[in-house]
Amino acid sequence: MGDEINQRYYDADDFSDFRHNLDEETALLGNLFQQDDFSKRGDMAGFELEAWLIDDQGDPFPDNESYLKALDNPLVVPELARFNVELNGSPTALTGRVFSRLQDELDATWRSCRKAADRLKCHLLTIGILPTVKEAMLSDEYMSHMVRYQTLNDRVMALRDGKPLELNIEGTPNLLATHSDVMLEAAATSFQVHLQCLPDRAVRDFNASLIASAPMVAVSANSPFLFGHALWDETRIPLFEQAVDLGERFPSRVSFGKSYVNESLFEIFEENQREHPILIPAVQEQPANQFAHVRFHNGTLWRWNRPLIGFDFDGQVHLRIEHRVIPAGPTIKDCIANCAFYFGLVRGWGLDKEPLENHIPFEVARDNFYNAARYGLGARVRWSRDGTESEVSIRSLIIDELLPIARAGLQSRSIPDSEIDDYLGVIAARAESSQNGAAWQRRWIEENGPDFNGLVLAYREQQNRGCPVHEWTL
Repeated sequence: MGDEINQRYYDADDFSDFRHNLDEETALLGNLFQQDDFSKRGDMAGFELEAWLIDDQGDPFPDNESYLKALDNPLVVPELARFNVELNGSPTALTGRVFSRLQDELDATWRSCRKAADRLKCHLLTIGILPTVKEAMLSDEYMSHMVRYQTLNDRVMALRDGKPLELNIEGTPNLLATHSDVMLEAAATSFQVHLQCLPDRAVRDFNASLIASAPMVAVSANSPFLFGHALWDETRIPLFEQAVDLGERFPSRVSFGKSYVNESLFEIFEENQREHPILIPAVQEQPANQFAHVRFHNGTLWRWNRPLIGFDFDGQVHLRIEHRVIPAGPTIKDCIANCAFYFGLVRGWGLDKEPLENHIPFEVARDNFYNAARYGLGARVRWSRDGTESEVSIRSLIIDELLPIARAGLQSRSIPDSEIDDYLGVIAARAESSQNGAAWQRRWIEENGPDFNGLVLAYREQQNRGCPVHEWTL
């Protein structure tokens, strides 16, 4: 869905043409998997960071069009809502001082973004859900001026036969609401990590990403409030799943998935083709070996771990995993530390002779994920050690077992110990202090009362200092 389209409305012929192209490209992609004809340039890291534009009072600032024009940076692009933008990073090899390289680039982009915000008398904030966003602002009036977003809204509501979307999220109190468009999705911003993987490791990397989702969302949670309700530590998870729900007739467009991958990532692309209706039939005049329709269709399915097809600089087709569970923020250093932990876990588990999914059933990995999204670092999860499954604190699991595994995984990529100490040290300190972004926000409200504008301004002050969230004070 990252590509703009040139028309809003489609007829039956468009759907037929798109389906024909999708079927042809899916068959061609199947041949690539059978022949193992993918790029062998693996272990490349990348990211996308979504951010909020806010005003001096901490409310959304809905003018990303003027902002992006003032910024004039191709790495920064519009998002669904006029108060959101997305910062992109350049892919870099997962070796050496990789995290310093990623942070240096993101810091530079962030500085230019803040300068542009100063010129427009607004501010930039990275947070999973902005506590001050009002339900009235999540309407098509505040949708970015992009045809693809208008069409997305049209199609979701059409497939729902015009029935409003329903929110039902447990909290204090529970949040029950109905909504007439997909703009609810705009309340959820994330830090998406990309791993380009070697073909022979893609299955294990993908399944490891599924298992990693629980500790990743627990340690990074940063979205406890929505519309004045105290909800999940990572409310972004149920919010996004419900924001583009097509109803009971169709499988979910946002999900943890149905199972581990067995033989190849092609299983997911086949599932896309077989089980999910075409959302937007944007027919493109490209040869089949560019997989334009496979990629576009895949872009309208927002799995929390999503396989991607891309191209190297020389045109070779490559495989990537997009790990989508991490919220935006709280700081650039926190974001890159989350990168380090994710890559370390995937590579660390890959060092074992036997795949971890042989010991942790898919249903357990899925339940752990939602439990961690709800309770953050306070979650208890099921884990298997030496063939015996037990319930454990996710904090103790991260500190005692997962951080050493992540360290070994990063060392296997020739990443210096000083680099590992720096970034995994942030994760360790977060877990040991029980202070991620969600915990800090809850403590601020407990101390100051339900002043959400005050919370956002205090959060912005801490974020601008640049210290990772475990060091934030109230």
